[in-house]
Amino acid sequence: MKVLVLGIGNVMFSDEGVGVHLCRLMEHNYAFSSQEHTITFMDGGTLAERLIPIIVEYDHLVVLDCVDANDGEIGDVYFFDFENVPNTISWQGSVHEVEMLQTLNMMDMVGDRPPTKIIGIIPEVVDDTTLKMTPAVLKGSVVMEKILLKHLGELGFCYEQIGDLDIQTIADLSCKEER
Repeated sequence: MKVLVLGIGNVMFSDEGVGVHLCRLMEHNYAFSSQEHTITFMDGGTLAERLIPIIVEYDHLVVLDCVDANDGEIGDVYFFDFENVPNTISWQGSVHEVEMLQTLNMMDMVGDRPPTKIIGIIPEVVDDTTLKMTPAVLKGSVVMEKILLKHLGELGFCYEQIGDLDIQTIADLSCKEER
């Protein structure tokens, strides 16, 4: 099985970049292995529908993104199957042109979406131009990391911790990376 872990968000808008930063943190801090599966970590940024040709190549998708929830508080983390999105959840989407939710729905229309899990967090700040994330989201990102590690373990991946950078350090370094 080919697994894609997709970090979504705009890293220039504080908490909104948490999905991308968490994706990078996982790549930096962990080495994953499996006898039968492969895993790819990808910064999806705000590309949304332009990611469709990439996503369809995978057998399982995990999306890391900001969400909004009627019953939630800033920093709350949600883990759910895209087939069963809780009624209280919506995608945050302050700066996404086409939301990830609509992108996944478009893929459903033609039957291209792989089984999809969402790990989302309610952000505090999504419109300030800064790499600094808020304390509630920094704390919640640790919960997101644990959920992702557990889910990947359930899929059959083993992992070894090879680094110990925190997510804010990853965010701070993101603007210095060459790609």
